[in-house]
Amino acid sequence: MKTPKNILFLMADEHQAGALSALRHPHVQTPNLDRLAARGSVFLNAYTASPICVPARAAVATGRYPHETGYWDNALAYDGRIPSWGHILQAGGVSVTSIGKLHYRNSEDRTGFDQQILPIHILNGIGQIWGSVRNPLPTKSKGGSMLGGIGAGVSKYNLYDMKVANAAVDWLNMPARTEAPWAAFVSFVAPHFPLIVPEDYLDKYPAQDMPLPAVRPGFDGYEAHPWVARMNDIENSDAELGSDQRRREAIAAYYALCSFVDQQIGKVLDALDASGQGDDTLIIYTSDHGENLGMRGRWGKSLLYREATQVPLIMAGPGIAAGAQVSTPVSLVDIPPTITDAFGLPPDPDWAGRSLTDIAAEPADPGRVVFAEYHAVNSPSGGFMVADAGWKYHEYIGYAPELFDLEADPLERHNLAGDPAFAAQEERMRKALHAICDPARVDARAKADQDKLVAGFGGPEKAFRIGPSGATPAPGP
Repeated sequence: MKTPKNILFLMADEHQAGALSALRHPHVQTPNLDRLAARGSVFLNAYTASPICVPARAAVATGRYPHETGYWDNALAYDGRIPSWGHILQAGGVSVTSIGKLHYRNSEDRTGFDQQILPIHILNGIGQIWGSVRNPLPTKSKGGSMLGGIGAGVSKYNLYDMKVANAAVDWLNMPARTEAPWAAFVSFVAPHFPLIVPEDYLDKYPAQDMPLPAVRPGFDGYEAHPWVARMNDIENSDAELGSDQRRREAIAAYYALCSFVDQQIGKVLDALDASGQGDDTLIIYTSDHGENLGMRGRWGKSLLYREATQVPLIMAGPGIAAGAQVSTPVSLVDIPPTITDAFGLPPDPDWAGRSLTDIAAEPADPGRVVFAEYHAVNSPSGGFMVADAGWKYHEYIGYAPELFDLEADPLERHNLAGDPAFAAQEERMRKALHAICDPARVDARAKADQDKLVAGFGGPEKAFRIGPSGATPAPGP
């Protein structure tokens, strides 16, 4: 079997797992990702390690979960303190380049890249300090709109993504690319809000044709879990949108951004093929997390339901079956061992994942359990999730758990936790979660680390007002 010489690792930000026309989405058009899927394998049950940008990206870098690393939220970013897959490749003599969004602490930290082109990191190395205020979570609204503008236009993020695509094309066209093995991480911002997108993409999605979210509090008897409802005390984008027309416009803009980022990815894939390296390169596409898109009255990410925790994952290249769909549950922490395995390098023994190449080549394993956790913006306590192909379990510190039968209830409307008829499934999933971590202890550690960080900025009230302003931490005692 032919092995890859290079790796092209593509990532979007906040791309819903099902928002691919290759998976027969009724509205989204992603022709370039569709052709990637046709030449490779699609992982149907892929999950993030944490449904928010900075912790998810730290998990992709380190192959470890937030509770193993302490990268809890959007102010505690990857800093190279824990070895990454890039460090292993560098030690093995492989050139490693990043092009685009990283969302690490800064460009100076040794994070496993020989070169960073057009990087985005947390603002001034500080990030979202107000999101670290969780002990206790404030009761007042932070104010301001999370989603930003909605509709036709060209945002700074659109321009950035186009620059990233062009930079990746230029990089692939350099003659030196064909001389030695390389790994490139090419990362885009779209379809992350603000929901501004060039008009020619938005024209593909008339707002009046967009369906409203299928699960909404107050409709068909659905009520949000109290852990979720508590988030609205701090930020309530659904209330800010105010009308169903505005919700449809937001959904249309999000789908248009999916097409926009697909177009940028297409430029990179075309350049790879034009350079003559397409047949020698393992290509991985995914997102750091999903997008609620109004489900359960929430927009953005930060929840444990599949719209936020499930991610698209496509892999193509030497040794990967074309047109296959892999149902075994997988995680973003499976990507680091996939990358090292492609170059014949040993994985870090502390990594939680397995090579996706191996998983795809094996019979389906519906019982494989994947894990995610959340300790960041707006959350009153730690949230923890385990899922296999059929069942999903959520545990929240201080709140009731949730259990979902994914086959009977794919939208996760009906919580079966506490129902005697499903006690065996609940106990099995609870044990699977507690075999990975002790949620109560992890929650206490996360809040202790965040309290220490917040104290360095003058305490909760000041940190909540500061936001990511680049202010200097207060002197220590």
